[in-house]
Parts: sequence; C-alpha cells; structure tokens
Amino acid sequence: MEEKDIETGSGGDGHQEKPEELGISTELEDKRTEAAEALRAELDEAKNKYLRLYAEFDNYKKKVQKDKEELIKYSNESLVYELLPVMDSLEMALKHAAEGNSEAFQALVKGVENTLREMIRTLEKSGLAAIEALGKPFDPAYHHAMAQVERNDREGNMVVEEYRKGYLYKDKVLRPSMVAVSKKAE
Repeated sequence: MEEKDIETGSGGDGHQEKPEELGISTELEDKRTEAAEALRAELDEAKNKYLRLYAEFDNYKKKVQKDKEELIKYSNESLVYELLPVMDSLEMALKHAAEGNSEAFQALVKGVENTLREMIRTLEKSGLAAIEALGKPFDPAYHHAMAQVERNDREGNMVVEEYRKGYLYKDKVLRPSMVAVSKKAE
C-alpha cells in the first residue's frame, strides 16, 4: 500500500494534490493580495479626500463666520459716514457764531453746541473716533495733505493745520483728515 501512495502522490489522508491545483491556488492568492492592496489604496485615497474636504469645509465655515462678524462690526459705517457732514456743518456754525454778541444769538450757539456734543457722544458709542492730527507726523493712511507750509519752528512733515477732521470707525479710517503739512524753509 505504501508503494501505491508514493506512485499516485496521495498523502496519508487520501487527498491527492495535482500540480495544476497548486499553481491555481498560488495565482488566486496573488490576485487576492493584489485586490486587497488595491482596496487599501482606494481606502487611503478616499480617506485623504475626506480629510481634505473636511479641512476645506472647516476653513469655509471660519471664513463665513469672520465675514459675518465683519459685517456686524461695520454695519453702521455708512450711516456714521453720512452723518459726518452734519457734524461738519455744526462745527462750522459754531466757529462763525463766536463773532455774534446778542443774548438770543448766544442761546442759539449754546443749543448748537449741545446738539453737536450729543451727536458726537452718540456716534462715539457706535465706534466713531476723531483722528488726532495737529502736531502729529503726517501719515497718508490717516491724513490727506491739502497744502505744504514752510515752517522753521516745526520739524518737516508735521501736521500744522487741520482743515477738516478725519474719523475712524472702529479700527478703520472712515474719512482721512484734510491737513496742511510743514516743510523746512530752505
């Protein structure tokens, strides 16, 4: 019986393996490995794509939130800007009113002063702030130079006169100051 087992190539369990079956099972195993690697690569690619999309969406949400905060922060900017000429007119009226002497006229001046003061206080609560210009170095981000004046008593490039006040709204220049800038006499 042993002799027969050796000849036919059957094992002790009676199962006989043919050389063709060994080749097929190795081939199937190789295909399974390739398929598993391809699936892993696909999974990695999908995971990376998901992470990129998630990061992109997160950045989008942050940008939308920032834009929303910015919109809320500066929502009154146009109203405040439209009120600046009214303030200018009140200031001009007070400047010219200083020349009048009658009691009725002085009462009117007092009323205009109170109106201007109240308006400024209200706008300051909303975020308006006057730009300090006189005596400061000229800064084109905050000042609009209307003239240059030769001055020996000041350093060059200093604001020596303010024609119209400039204003900041929150941290943004709403309107630059119109100024005269010093230059050293030659």
